[in-house]
Parts: sequence; C-alpha cells; structure tokens
Amino acid sequence: MNAPITRLYAFLLLLFGLLVLFTSNWAVFDAEELEAMTENKRPLLEQQKIKRGEIRSADGKLLAVSEPVGRGERKRFVRSYPAGELFGHPVGYDYVDEGRAGIEKSENDLLVGKENEFATILEQLSGSTMQGSDLTITVDAAAQRLATDLLSRQSSPGVVVAIEVQTGAIRVMASTPGYDPNLVPEQIAELNDPPPGTPPVLINRATQNPYPPGSTMKVVTAAAALDSGEFTPDSTVDGSSPQEVSGVPLENFGNQSFGTITLTDALTNSVNTAWANVGEQLGTDTMVDYMERFGFYERPEIDYPEEQIRASGPTRGNRLVTSGFDVGRVAIGQGGAEGQMLATPLQMAMVAATIGNEGKLMRPTFLQEVTDRDGRVTDQLEPDEIRQAVSPETAAELTEMMVNVTEEGTAAGLSVGSAPFAGKTGTAERNNEGLNQPWFLMFAPADDPEIAVVATIESCQGCFGGEVAGPIATAVAEDLLAG
Repeated sequence: MNAPITRLYAFLLLLFGLLVLFTSNWAVFDAEELEAMTENKRPLLEQQKIKRGEIRSADGKLLAVSEPVGRGERKRFVRSYPAGELFGHPVGYDYVDEGRAGIEKSENDLLVGKENEFATILEQLSGSTMQGSDLTITVDAAAQRLATDLLSRQSSPGVVVAIEVQTGAIRVMASTPGYDPNLVPEQIAELNDPPPGTPPVLINRATQNPYPPGSTMKVVTAAAALDSGEFTPDSTVDGSSPQEVSGVPLENFGNQSFGTITLTDALTNSVNTAWANVGEQLGTDTMVDYMERFGFYERPEIDYPEEQIRASGPTRGNRLVTSGFDVGRVAIGQGGAEGQMLATPLQMAMVAATIGNEGKLMRPTFLQEVTDRDGRVTDQLEPDEIRQAVSPETAAELTEMMVNVTEEGTAAGLSVGSAPFAGKTGTAERNNEGLNQPWFLMFAPADDPEIAVVATIESCQGCFGGEVAGPIATAVAEDLLAG
C-alpha cells in the first residue's frame, strides 16, 4: 500500500471517528438536554401516544387524567385537569404546543413509564397501549382549597406553603391568582402576557417570587445567635430607638424604645434595633453560614422544574451576594442597594419546619406514592434529611421563644386548636405610602410539631403580619392537624 492511499485511509478513519463521536454526543450524552429543549416537540408528540399516569392528591382527589382522542394509528391521549385552577401551580400542565410545567414536567418520566423501558418496548412490539405510572402527591386537596379561598379574599396576590415537619412533604402550595391548566391551549398568549395592571398568573409565587421576608427573618438570626454560642435566650441587647445601623437611622415600629432587653423579649416584641445589633455582632460570615445551613443561596431541592424555583438570600441586582451588604438590616429581613434580603415563601416554610424538626432540614417533596400499570407500589415517600442546620438544643430554645411570640407578643390572639404553637410575624414595607407585605411563619403543636405553615400577601394598606397573614396560616394549620 503506497503512502497516498495510506494517508487517504487514515483521513477516512478520522472522519468516521468524528462522525461517531458527534453522533454519540448528540444521541447519547446530550439526549436528555435535546429532549428537554422547548423547540423539540418530537418527545411530546411521541408521548401523546402514551396514556400518562393519573395524578391524585393525598386525600384521593383526581387532579390529572389522560383521555383518548381518535382511533387506530391516529389515537392519542390528551390531558385534562378535573381540579382546574385549584392545583394549577403545583401540578402544572402537559400539552404538545405549550410544553410542560410543574409536577407534570418534573415527574414526566414516571408519568409516561420511562422508568421501565423494557416494558415499554414490549408494549410497542405487541401493539398495546403504552401506559405510565400513577402518582399520588403529598398535597391535601381540602387544605389546598381552604388556603386558596382565604387568599382569594385578599385584594392582592398571596401564597400559603405548608410542610410536614418530619418528612418534608408539601401539604399545601397555594399561589394566587391561579390559572386553570385546562384553558392553557386556548389562553397561553394571554397567560404569558397579561393585560397592564393585571398580576401574572403562570408564576408560582411560592417557588419563583422572592420577597423581603420582614421580621420572619429574625428566626434565622435568632437561630444563628443561639447556635453559634454568642447569645442565649436571656442575653441582653440594646433595643432603644432610633439607632444608627451602618450609618443610617433605624427605628422600631412606632419608634418604640425598649432599652436593654433580652433576646426572648426582643423576639416576642419584634424589636428591629435589637436584632440589627445581634446581626452586626454575629457578623456577615456567621449570618451567611447559617443562611446556607437553612438552604439559602441555592434552589430548594424539591421535585419541581428547576426553572420554576428561585434561590433566596441577600440580592444585589439579580445576583446573590455573600459580602458587602448591611448585615444588621439583612438580619431583620430588610437590606439596601448593596444587598436586599429576599426569600421565597417555600424557603421560609423550610426554615419553620427545620426549627420544628429539632434543627434537621428535610428535603421538600411532592411525591407520596407511585403505582405502576399493574397496581404495584414502585416508589413512596421516604424522608430525606439534607443536613442538621442547628442543634436540637438551639431548636428547643428557639421554639420556646417563638411560643412566647404567640402567647404574649405580636401574634397574641391567634390560636391553633387548644395547644400552644410557635410563630413569628413579619411586615415588610413595600413603599413610603403605607403599603406593606404581611407574613406569618409558624409550626404546631409546639411540644410535638407536625406541620409548618407560611403565609404572605404581596401588599395591603397599613396591614400587619399578625392581623392578615396570621389568621390564614393558623386556619390552614388547624385544618391539616384536624385531618
């Protein structure tokens, strides 16, 4: 074999090798990425031939079902949603032209049976209808309806998130205004571009909208103060008003001055200046460390589409920052141009659940049970601990301080049945015209916590957390505990 032929043969081998490499890269290594591309309709078209599994709530309500359309080779399945708007945000939708959202997207492999490729191949060869697994989610339909009804009475969008303390199971995720997934094909343009002055409805405010958490952030600051060993519940701090924090005056509500005050009394009365002082004494590094322990600075590890989840933390522009912010104001759920404290309702519910769970941060989840086409349970909820955020001793001390809030402080007058419960109010000022964002964070019962709830309303005139968000959260908690 002469040299030119050898070179030509080597060149052809190289071209063949490159062809195999790039084909493998696209068809194997990047297959999932290609399938997930919104422009790629082929997987959606193929999966319309599969009878997607049903989705039901924890209390047995049918939330999503596939209905046959056409016959023979033209037969396909179209999704419908019997619960309509009530479960629009958590469940989402699945359509060829509009794509997928919510649990329909995050649990797609289960719903189309991709977890059992061998059975799928046999069904294709036999000509029988392919079918996915049925999914039971952790959300309670009755409590979801109660939360949605209570939020709908407000003049502004709102959110309720309830988490089972020991398991991380999401029991309620209500975000208003909602949308009916049955109407997505006809109304997608309007849903994506609502009329001026109308709040967007496709956004799940529980996971996608970070807000200033106001004084509910003091729970994180208190956890850092106690767990770091720098403070005890009886440590004293300056609660006088006004004070300069980072060179800018800070006042307590109504400019009330408390003087020297214990940490317990500072939380009971939600004293801004006292907790700003605690934040400054702890310092930026310690505050960032404890925020990270509670799950800030990263998307919550929930079985939900990544693009529908936002991380929480001090934010400058669109970027989370770990230094350079006003640590005193961040410690009380505020901030400034150098770093505004922002948190999603889901993140704050995880904070409440962690304190109620002896300091253990659990992975939040929607998955209660998976049943295959033959009725066998193939997967079910298994509590998954992410980390020990604070010690059990810290959690117990902070629980007592939060019970004091509900018995003597800013949440006095609220109740969850007849048992003591732990809570914290929050009121974030939205502007200088008296518009506030009320918050309430809680878990109950205090002596053996089962459920954590967070409620917030985006804005209302002159309102406060204990007056507006508190009754919503406690009503949902009471309903769940009674069930």
